[in-house]
Amino acid sequence: MQKKQIKQALEFYTFYPLLWIISWLPFWALYRISDLIFLFVSTFGYRRKTITSNLKKAFPEKDDNFIRKTRIKFYRHFCDLIVETIGLLNVKPERIVKRIEIVDLHLLNDAISHNKDIVVVIGHYGNWEWVPSINLMVNAAGCSVYRPLKNPFFDKFMVSLRSLFNTTNFPLKSTVKEIVKMKRDDKRFILGLISDQSPSKYELQFWTTFLTQRTPVILGPEKMSKLADAELFFWDMDKTARGKYSIKVVPYPGDIKTDPEFAPTKWHVKKLEEQIYRKPELWLWSHKRWKYQHLYDGQTFE
Repeated sequence: MQKKQIKQALEFYTFYPLLWIISWLPFWALYRISDLIFLFVSTFGYRRKTITSNLKKAFPEKDDNFIRKTRIKFYRHFCDLIVETIGLLNVKPERIVKRIEIVDLHLLNDAISHNKDIVVVIGHYGNWEWVPSINLMVNAAGCSVYRPLKNPFFDKFMVSLRSLFNTTNFPLKSTVKEIVKMKRDDKRFILGLISDQSPSKYELQFWTTFLTQRTPVILGPEKMSKLADAELFFWDMDKTARGKYSIKVVPYPGDIKTDPEFAPTKWHVKKLEEQIYRKPELWLWSHKRWKYQHLYDGQTFE
């Protein structure tokens, strides 16, 4: 085993036993741990500079008091998200299903009953790790796309964690091949895509306004919907209480096949933006969403 692999293995096996033990705790105990983590991250300012910069860009009209309060609320939710994700290691899927209310679920079942596949768009908002629980409520194969982690041990761990709800996880580069295979086998599927990650700096094909910022956007949801002749939906998530969420199923109001290029993309970007403005603390402000603004070419902006 190479030196790098040994280091990666040590990183993983140092933390995994602790995570496994914690995952057996009931939710009320997990949230006590979340409270402790919150004290730590808020005191030492986990990625404070990045979070503050992102908030100021998204809310240029807001004062420092709003920015500070939103950052603290984000830390609180972020710590809940950590323990809720750890809890997936040993929780029964049915327990998660009981904690999520689905509004207009019939829209998905109606599409499936008419032999239509589904592409779903979400963001890093609320608890995206619990979203695949919907797979247990529909008669279709649940699929998601992920970018493999650099540490293969943590990568295998996260794929296993995300398979709890009978989800099939595709590496990003294999998505088209897997979709074509399911279409060939006439197997109905729901493909979940997280839309708010930055495209690779070599794939900056479309820019739009998102949270007041010139932003490059991933075109995957639009392309996959057209490729699979699938219905496009946005899942509007909300946190209704600690450890409880609701998801409203929102269908794309246009026609994927005939609408102008980028119309579906601009639609789901706007839906995510509305979601964030409603409760900004539930979005993942700690990632560098606008790191490629300096690469804007001056031509693809809409």
